[in-house]
Amino acid sequence: MSSALNQSTTIRRRLLRIILIVLSTVTIAAAEEPLKVTACQLKKDPPAYNHKLVEVTGFATHASHDFTFYDPNCPSFPAIWLEYGGTINSGTVNCCKTINDRHRSQELVIDNIPVPLTVNQQFEDFDKAIQPPLRPGQSGAVEHATLIGRFFAGQQMQDPDNGHYWGGYGYMGCCSMLAIQEVKDPDTHWRADLDYGESNEKLDFSPPGCTLRMLLPEEQDAALMQAQHDAESGARDWAFTDPARVAAEALAHTAHIRADTLAGIKLTHDSPARKTYEWRAGNSKSYMVVVSRPYWLSFYAHDAKQVAWVAVIAYESSCGAATE
Repeated sequence: MSSALNQSTTIRRRLLRIILIVLSTVTIAAAEEPLKVTACQLKKDPPAYNHKLVEVTGFATHASHDFTFYDPNCPSFPAIWLEYGGTINSGTVNCCKTINDRHRSQELVIDNIPVPLTVNQQFEDFDKAIQPPLRPGQSGAVEHATLIGRFFAGQQMQDPDNGHYWGGYGYMGCCSMLAIQEVKDPDTHWRADLDYGESNEKLDFSPPGCTLRMLLPEEQDAALMQAQHDAESGARDWAFTDPARVAAEALAHTAHIRADTLAGIKLTHDSPARKTYEWRAGNSKSYMVVVSRPYWLSFYAHDAKQVAWVAVIAYESSCGAATE
């Protein structure tokens, strides 16, 4: 009887120990709540968030050599590179070759930290939105979502134009890294009148032997938000309906061309959300402007259904004797 009682007590103690271990593990896992931050905060002080689990809302942009996260309220440089945790990779080119197999043999591990991935409907909706085949007429993809992931600051690096920054991850070591563990609230509603593509791709515009000059600044998100507000205030309400005038105004302002000479500006590519215009000045110079209704700008509009046309790309091509 005493032996049976002792055996029963031992079993109960072992079960209690197992339960305590399980509860302890669950408690530790549940204790790590993601820190809610902005992309601008991560960029401003990457080491402060190194290895931390964070939750950030903004825009993911994806193309063959680009999978980054941004907030239009702060500069795009330095960028935050994205990659999926778990055993799924994004298929983005990090250096020199295309990754055709999107499955890893093992879970992603960075700095000896395993990064899992929750694969659910929200993740699948997000992945579908950014992967080929892209929406009609797009060269890349932009998607609004909330991401939960492990942040890796990388190492301090030196850039001749931008000074010190944190990087080492992504394409040619460009960036800090956010390894995605979970996707929340991806925007699954597609509108034909919005441009979901990247706005900084270089178009095949300048003939061989000519000089190509970019007319718009690389960082122009603040100016585009201001253009939206000006249209809403009534000061430039024509920007909602007259993309040709938006293109001509951009050329007049950036290339210092008299507006009355731009009446012959020619539409060379037309879609509901993106239009390309070209104009030639004699035989030596030609100009190209792309105007768009950017998808991301709808999030900063007073009425998301009313997005103004804005100039997102402008080039001057100089050939022959006029080349500088």
